[in-house]
Amino acid sequence: MVVSRQLRSSGGIWIQYGETTFHLDPGPGALVKALSSRPRLIPSSIDALLLSHRHLDHANDLNIMAEAMTNGTTRKRGCIFLPPDALGKEPVLQSYLREAVEEVYLLREKNTYTVKGVSFTTPIRHYHPVETYGFLFSFPDGIVSFITDTQYHADLIEAYSGSDILVINTVRLEKGGFPGLAHLTVPDAVDIISNIRPRCAVLTHFGMTILNHKPWEIANAISDRTGIDVRAARDGMLLTLPYDR
Repeated sequence: MVVSRQLRSSGGIWIQYGETTFHLDPGPGALVKALSSRPRLIPSSIDALLLSHRHLDHANDLNIMAEAMTNGTTRKRGCIFLPPDALGKEPVLQSYLREAVEEVYLLREKNTYTVKGVSFTTPIRHYHPVETYGFLFSFPDGIVSFITDTQYHADLIEAYSGSDILVINTVRLEKGGFPGLAHLTVPDAVDIISNIRPRCAVLTHFGMTILNHKPWEIANAISDRTGIDVRAARDGMLLTLPYDR
């Protein structure tokens, strides 16, 4: 409901380190939001598109961002990382674009990938209705991790331990109500943050129950409880490395 009403933007996350650019989960509006951003984000500068899983709120603009990355398929450049089932019976990436990029990589659990000297790992397969992975980036200035859509399980803590900045998709306010939804709740996020103890945690990917309870107040309450700098994501939010509270 949040995506269909655009109560929060759903264009994904832009990651820049030096001359290397990643776009994580280009959902609905990714292209428009990039071009209207201030400062403007240049889709043709993207080196890699990363897809955590095939659901539309994460993958809807994958094709148009691939077109933009390759200058309308006139330049064979860039690469795409996605789970194997995203190219299965109902592929989310059109075949002509697979030929337009330099490489398409299938994500596997506990694999490490490198793009222009920047490495990231898919430390664990998430518990979700479709094949889903999070990402752990190892930058010289710190480890930045993204826990994407998943049901809670204790292995997440070990998988993402050592993170300096931890971004957590936190969809639901509390447990119960929708047992098959397979998303993290605020209590789940508190447990993960308390155990990993990053320098900064960012809650994002909010559902209606969290929006109705003011996510910034939820983040502040978790900060008070854990002693960790916890923030609620907002459209256009910028975090920089090295992290400085």
